Amino acid sequence: MQITETLAAVETPWQRFVRNYFSSKIATVGFVLLALILLAAIFAPILSPQNPYDLAKLDVMDSRLEPGKTSVDGSMTYLLGTDDQGRDMLSAILYGVRISVLVGVVSTIIALSLGLTLGLLAGYAGGRTEVFIMRVADIQLSFPPILIALILLALTGRGVDKIIIALVTVQWAYYARTTRSAALVERKKEYIEAATALGLSPLRIMFRHLLPNCLPPLIVIAALQVASAISLEATLSFLGLGLPITEPSLGLLIANGFQYLLSGKYWISVFPGIALLLTVVTINLVADQLRDVLNPRLQTQ
Repeated sequence: MQITETLAAVETPWQRFVRNYFSSKIATVGFVLLALILLAAIFAPILSPQNPYDLAKLDVMDSRLEPGKTSVDGSMTYLLGTDDQGRDMLSAILYGVRISVLVGVVSTIIALSLGLTLGLLAGYAGGRTEVFIMRVADIQLSFPPILIALILLALTGRGVDKIIIALVTVQWAYYARTTRSAALVERKKEYIEAATALGLSPLRIMFRHLLPNCLPPLIVIAALQVASAISLEATLSFLGLGLPITEPSLGLLIANGFQYLLSGKYWISVFPGIALLLTVVTINLVADQLRDVLNPRLQTQ
């Protein structure tokens, strides 16, 4: 009986992580909502009543219809109304969430990979390499992210690839500085000295030994930066420098209905705004709980 209780009390790191994460009801709600949003984004072509990108299927006679109204030909009911181009707002929001999440996640992954590599190199190599990388990061962080993104998009034009490059440019320095700080702490520990004494290559020491111990804070920052990237992309699209009008993201959908707010056609901007707010808030809730769960002090309790 005592052996059984002892075995039951032993938890794997993954089981302990899951238990600590779902101990918060707010974080659990945020996780569920985020999962639903991601599923809706992934299966947008299946869930959407209409393809908002297919201009041949849009009818200008259905433009700016109120929520719950039926199309002119009676073939479709617009649950969330339509925009000024006759697009079903529900379909446009699902596709908009898909694009916004895709841009946010892809740009974060690329920026994380770039910043992590440069941060590990700066923290492990030190010397002039560290000084050069950190000074470049400091210069980049000295400018507002939206200003850098606006300049890059003004020079390169609109498009998904262009906005991803702009978001990577404004994000990588955060990961580089965080990784470098963690690497400086870990570099002084005995296991790094032992790996160096064994003659292991610098690349193996950096990515096999240093990297796993630098990941926890980077995971939290990456989760927060996804929300930040989605918000920045929405801001740029709202200003007309983000994605093209043929591929509307949530920011562009909000911009399309902004001029109609005072005329009572609130749904064109309000519903995409609610979708953007829910996406950003749920990601932040998940990131906040990850920060608490991955806190080493919490793990030792």
